[in-house]
Amino acid sequence: MSEPADMREIMTWEIYGRAARELAQEVADSGFRPDLILAIARGGLFVAGSLGYALSVKNLYVMNLEFYTGVDERLDVPVMLPPYLDKVDLTDSNILIADDVADTGHTLKVVHDFCQEVVAESKTAVLYEKSHSQVKCDFVWKKTDEWINFPWSTEPPILDRQGAPTVLDA
Repeated sequence: MSEPADMREIMTWEIYGRAARELAQEVADSGFRPDLILAIARGGLFVAGSLGYALSVKNLYVMNLEFYTGVDERLDVPVMLPPYLDKVDLTDSNILIADDVADTGHTLKVVHDFCQEVVAESKTAVLYEKSHSQVKCDFVWKKTDEWINFPWSTEPPILDRQGAPTVLDA
């Protein structure tokens, strides 16, 4: 069930730039010093890259999970997609897990559980956290229960999944 457009949190590129910087400042102020940042693809790629620059962390890793299939539509459980991350790359590291939103928290939990037995310490950073998330993140820019329109996913794709061009409004 989708919500009306006026019941959405709208994030522009300008707001994103400020939010990412403020989130990085929150991490820095906490004293946590990640050795690497683990992005949850796809939305977490933007956040991880921005945090990496702001926190001077060059080691960025990616885990790709599929969970959302549309607005408020999701699979029963998150599914990990290739290429798969090797746990040996995380061993004894302080990692910062980055994503755009902790909605249900299922995706963050899968990533956290995957890493937990090999890392020294892990913390989570998200732009948005919803009150019903089963994971309470360590670093959060803003809390909301509205659907979020991110600047990277608001416009329709230019190509569909089969590679055919889509019709864009003139």
